[in-house]
Amino acid sequence: MKIVLTGGTGYIGSVVLEQLVAAGHAVTALVRSDEAAAKVSKAGAEPAVGDLYDTAWTARLFAAADGVVHTAAPGDGTSEQFDRAVVEAAVEALSGTGKPYVHTSGIWVYGDNADIAEDSPFAPPALTAWRLAVERSVLDADLVATIVAPGIVYGHGGGIPAGVLAPGRDEQGRVRLVGDGTQHWTTVHVEDVAALYVAVVERGERLGHVVAASGVNPTVREVAEAVGAGVAPESVEESRARFGPCSPTRCCWTSRPPARRRARSAGPRPGRPSSRNWPEPDDVTGLMRCIRAAARRRHSTADRQHRLGP
Repeated sequence: MKIVLTGGTGYIGSVVLEQLVAAGHAVTALVRSDEAAAKVSKAGAEPAVGDLYDTAWTARLFAAADGVVHTAAPGDGTSEQFDRAVVEAAVEALSGTGKPYVHTSGIWVYGDNADIAEDSPFAPPALTAWRLAVERSVLDADLVATIVAPGIVYGHGGGIPAGVLAPGRDEQGRVRLVGDGTQHWTTVHVEDVAALYVAVVERGERLGHVVAASGVNPTVREVAEAVGAGVAPESVEESRARFGPCSPTRCCWTSRPPARRRARSAGPRPGRPSSRNWPEPDDVTGLMRCIRAAARRRHSTADRQHRLGP
């Protein structure tokens, strides 16, 4: 298949790119700079440099593909506007064609929920509430659309465990928790998320929302303990002051096996055993081992860059 991919240099998108190329697909990666173009080209994609806010440019490239996977995200206050521009291009280019469009959501759209499944009610915090209207526009359009909602993604030294919790230390060097640390976060390895994207676009069916979760649901304290020598709990109010009023301090409690129902039917089961030694579902110890190893790699890389200088 000829696949157009957004976010090919991002945390999830770069692994999606790697797996699409490995599966024999011809990938055109939409990027914003020559530097990013060099990265995706090295990974085996054909780069296209432009502005995803330019709906006509994006739609033209989407229309030339057999399928589109959208993983790009600014991760700031422009996220809603950005996603709306990409969806507008997808609707213009793909409506009525039968070509698959795979959109990215996030587990937090389900809010504080102890048993998340694809048909669970939406209850997002203010931080991600904007997603609902955008995703409704995707599903209301004449698109063969699937919306992937990854859990807390980890692996390869990135994701929330290594990228958000690990750097957030107090004066004593302890990892500062988000809230008191008793809430559960549903997790998934970045390789498994990428495998799901590939399976969904290859399948080419309209699946609606698909939760990408492993069934391993540690507490935030357990995750933090895996990336640091000590932890420092804080109140919800303190976390909101640190992250802002929209911080999802109580969100994303537990995603139990039912949340993997549609993901399992679409492709490889998240949390599958492999030579990479990923954890089995409900294997919190195995998950902590993976997160701890990823955090060590991240710190090692940061230390090496610090020694080498800019």
